[in-house]
Amino acid sequence: MKLKRTPSDQTGRPARRSLRPLTTALLIGGLALGAAALAQTATPTPAQPVSAQLNRPADLRPALSGERRYLTIPDFGRVAYYADDRGQGRPLVLTSSVNAAASAYEMKPIWDAYVGTRPVYALEWPGFGSSDRPDVTYTRELMTAALNALVRELNTDVDVVGLSLGSEFVARAALLDRRIHSLALISPSGLGNPRGGTQEATADDGGQQLYDRLNTFSTPLYAVIRTRPSIQYFLSRSFRGPVDGGLIDYSLDTTRQPGAKYAPIYFISGRLFTPDAYADLYARLDTPTLVLYDQDGFVSFDRLQEFTQKSGVQAVRIEGTDGLPHFEKLPEVRAALDAFWAAHP
Repeated sequence: MKLKRTPSDQTGRPARRSLRPLTTALLIGGLALGAAALAQTATPTPAQPVSAQLNRPADLRPALSGERRYLTIPDFGRVAYYADDRGQGRPLVLTSSVNAAASAYEMKPIWDAYVGTRPVYALEWPGFGSSDRPDVTYTRELMTAALNALVRELNTDVDVVGLSLGSEFVARAALLDRRIHSLALISPSGLGNPRGGTQEATADDGGQQLYDRLNTFSTPLYAVIRTRPSIQYFLSRSFRGPVDGGLIDYSLDTTRQPGAKYAPIYFISGRLFTPDAYADLYARLDTPTLVLYDQDGFVSFDRLQEFTQKSGVQAVRIEGTDGLPHFEKLPEVRAALDAFWAAHP
């Protein structure tokens, strides 16, 4: 998976440097550890009970206030979501990004801002947070099915907020269910040029060979990635100022749950990205859409201007932010969201 640097912004600042050196270092470190652990990881293990096979988190503290509820996805298991039914108006559904340590905690500032004023729900993607983490094939279709299942459960029109790669799943879900009334996408992936970026696997096999290599040494590799220095470094790429300490702590907690390594390997290999998300997803939308963006060390916005030429699509730049603007400039983010929703009652 190549890592594409973000172009210079409108103020003339240089692009942020690629993560290739760190990624390479992590892979080398993981492979070195894997050589020592290979015999153990290759040894067949006895059949496990169903609960163990599902890798169901048992002691993970809640990421958000509200009630933790569950949906059952056929051929997968349980998918968790947080719910607070108080308030009036159209329900708001929040979805996190997807990465090595993703969880609903990534949406905590927005959750806290709106909880009690309107019904709010936050989905945990399959394989992350409080959702089950079985050793299965994780696909963009599986992620999309989880969001569509939550919309069916609520059985009413909803406003959805997506973050980073989660925005691609949100867009795909909106193409399948008209009850998704509007989309707000925070620093979405998939708006860069197709092929050759962080936003998709570049190999002709869709990342299968890279996945196979990563999966061989997944346990030691993930042990390297989930350390505090590694998590803090990657999160620092999304903060202009200090990284939120609560987000670091929760990221560490969620990566220590059973089965935490499985879904991230599909993410790292690029298999959860849509090869041309703009053409296949965003360009096909007729749902009112807001894009919130500024700088982002992981995605680019080469086609954002083209996207905003579509009817019902607008973009608001939250200046001075790096991928998680709701943590650092929540008032500006909330003002943009409120104005957008007011324009699409």
